[in-house]
Amino acid sequence: MCGGYLKNGNSIGFLVIKRFVLVYFALTLWVGASGQEDYGWWNELHNWQPGMPSWKRMMIISPGYLGPNALPVPEMKKGFNPEQSEFSFSLSRHFHPGDPTQDLAGRLALPFADSKIMFEMYGVIIENYAFTEEIRNERIARDKDGRGVSQGDFYFSTSVQIFKDKAFPNTLFRIAAKTASGGLYAARYSDSPGYFFDFSFSKDWEVSRYGAIRPYASVGFYSWQTNDEFTLQNDALMYGAGLEYDSRYWLVSGNISGYSGYMENRDKPQVVTIQARHDWEWSAMSVEVVQGLRHWEYTTIRFTFSRKFDGL
Repeated sequence: MCGGYLKNGNSIGFLVIKRFVLVYFALTLWVGASGQEDYGWWNELHNWQPGMPSWKRMMIISPGYLGPNALPVPEMKKGFNPEQSEFSFSLSRHFHPGDPTQDLAGRLALPFADSKIMFEMYGVIIENYAFTEEIRNERIARDKDGRGVSQGDFYFSTSVQIFKDKAFPNTLFRIAAKTASGGLYAARYSDSPGYFFDFSFSKDWEVSRYGAIRPYASVGFYSWQTNDEFTLQNDALMYGAGLEYDSRYWLVSGNISGYSGYMENRDKPQVVTIQARHDWEWSAMSVEVVQGLRHWEYTTIRFTFSRKFDGL
């Protein structure tokens, strides 16, 4: 069955949300059920003494001093909302000589009001990491052996369609909030809230009966909370530009994007992203490669499997 409702009247979208939330909180409880660790080694290594500020104050809340999923460059929007709701799982492998990482992430996108508005929730459900002693000490992490699993941050966003299929370029406004569900002790996540908003633009030029070339760009603002006593917030200009080919079943795109903070502590990450996606009527599969250029020193390969449905 491909439609949006089951025989008992419950929508597929409602069941997807319910199962997604249950799985996430089950994994949260499992990851959080870990024993206490003796941090004497950390106190000695970083010359910490009782009465000094908390260990959290010594760590650097910046994309260059945290794991690959802590403060990543947000995925670019392309000026319009999709027409169908979509639930997806992603498997990612982040290559780094001192910090190889794997994760499972989820995303739920729900457009409504004829796709003029879209609500999304997404984030890393569980992450497996194994970093070196050198990385551990540079990031002032408190995970002695540098190996373990952690839960990630979740994001909630709303995208509003301003223009679409007009003489003016397609224009979309997005605003998103980041939770503080990810922990800081292993320097995997920031353990602090944040938000960003942006405008994205695109224009289609048909090159064949079934395909179009679409240049797109975005500009916005990104802000996140730090642990610096004198600078409690880092603000950044967010930007991006790309090009894609969109046919009936295939989409191939590439873009460069990033954001630039003002604290000068490896807070200007920039990445190149290449993606290929194949769509069927009610499902899709994509492969994505993300290459860090600055202050995000990873190469990521991501496989995403999506299920489409008509709505709630």
